[in-house]
Amino acid sequence: MKINLIGKNLDITDDIRNEVEKKFERLDKYFDENQAMDVRVSKEGNNYKVESTIILDGGTILRAESSEATYANAIDRSIDALMRQIRKQKTRLKKSRNSDSIKFEHFNETFDAEYEIDDSYDDEIQIVRHKEVKMKPMSAEEAVMQMELLNHDFYVFQDQEDMEIRIVYRRKNGDYGEIIPTQR
Repeated sequence: MKINLIGKNLDITDDIRNEVEKKFERLDKYFDENQAMDVRVSKEGNNYKVESTIILDGGTILRAESSEATYANAIDRSIDALMRQIRKQKTRLKKSRNSDSIKFEHFNETFDAEYEIDDSYDDEIQIVRHKEVKMKPMSAEEAVMQMELLNHDFYVFQDQEDMEIRIVYRRKNGDYGEIIPTQR
């Protein structure tokens, strides 16, 4: 697996680079050598934050985020979270057209032996509610105000400038983010 290591609010030292490469090597047996992963290490106050993102062929995204007092612990928590996601999504990913990105034949031997698989994740996804929403074009700032008025964590809107669909959301730190969908 190819790791793209990014530092935010800190310089990536050889120690950090070596720790990331050594620990994320655990995942190599589940992905082919061409699979890319972004790992962002940042310093926020007294804690280190590690965000890891893997985008599989076909657009499936595995993402984990952790914050700990040491970068080594933050890396460990991030890997643990990715492993939980892989375990949870094992059957769903296997059934999808994206399955070429993960070595599933290896999962059957190694992964199942290392981790207890919870078969409750094998159930079909059921959407239990459909909601139709009328959209009027607005700015991202107006969309955030609407989101706050509704006391939601996200809000889908139509951008008034290009008439494209956008999503604003509340981030964990209280700031706001905007998702701009694009075609691959």
